Amino acid sequence: MSTKKTLKALAEARRGLIVPGAFNALSAKVIEDLGFEAIYVTGAGVTNMWYGMPDQGFMGLAEIADHTARIRDAVNLPLIVDCDTGFGNAMNVYHSVRTLERAGADCIQLEDQVAPKRCGHFNGKEVISTAEAVSKIKAAVDARRDSDLMIMARTDACAMLGFEAAVERAQLFAEAGADILFVEAVTTAEEIRSLPTLINKPQLMNMVIGGKTPIFNAEELGDLGYGIVLYANAGLQGALAGMQKVLTVLRDEKQVLEDPNLVAPFAERQRLVDKPFWDSLEKRYT
Repeated sequence: MSTKKTLKALAEARRGLIVPGAFNALSAKVIEDLGFEAIYVTGAGVTNMWYGMPDQGFMGLAEIADHTARIRDAVNLPLIVDCDTGFGNAMNVYHSVRTLERAGADCIQLEDQVAPKRCGHFNGKEVISTAEAVSKIKAAVDARRDSDLMIMARTDACAMLGFEAAVERAQLFAEAGADILFVEAVTTAEEIRSLPTLINKPQLMNMVIGGKTPIFNAEELGDLGYGIVLYANAGLQGALAGMQKVLTVLRDEKQVLEDPNLVAPFAERQRLVDKPFWDSLEKRYT
């Protein structure tokens, strides 16, 4: 089964599949190695890790396409790719979907914010008109070459227009052909519990550590009927904490020993980047 068909089956099972975010190829390999079933290529993570900048629309199509291609080459899991606003109007969305499908995406996420977008859990967001947002979803659906490529439609309307307006937008996105729906930054447990009863499509719930949405256990979200439970930047936050910890030791103690509670062993790092495979190739071709 192709990764696209696999992802579609996983989403439609509505069992609360946990999907962690990857910000580069190595983080994607860690996710795969730990047994997760799909990966989210996070725009916020790419922006934070590669530019040291906040998630406020600084990433472009070329950057996310490049990272998608590198991650696709490194892992065999389905990839959900964050395409922000599609980087322009409906025609730009059409081009973006073509580009990311070619790069290896299995699902492309588009949102309805005004550009430049910002993290869904930041203040100060704005959304485009419903009509324009629907037209961009239609363009995304029309652009895909493989009918198994999934289009995920995200709305950030809760913060500006309220929960009911966000649900209405999500329903219109479904009618426009979106395969998965993503109502971002809901703020109450009651809203989380009600969404699967209001929208008859597979949905993603975003669990942002420290964000605006209450944290739910993934099993409970699966019982509620969510297809995907996203932890887009848990790995990034953990990596930051780990770097701060080990570098503090280095600064204060002037050395770092091979402590598995502090650093991954040298051999583990080589295993994750497939050094034995490259060693075997070297022997074959030398």
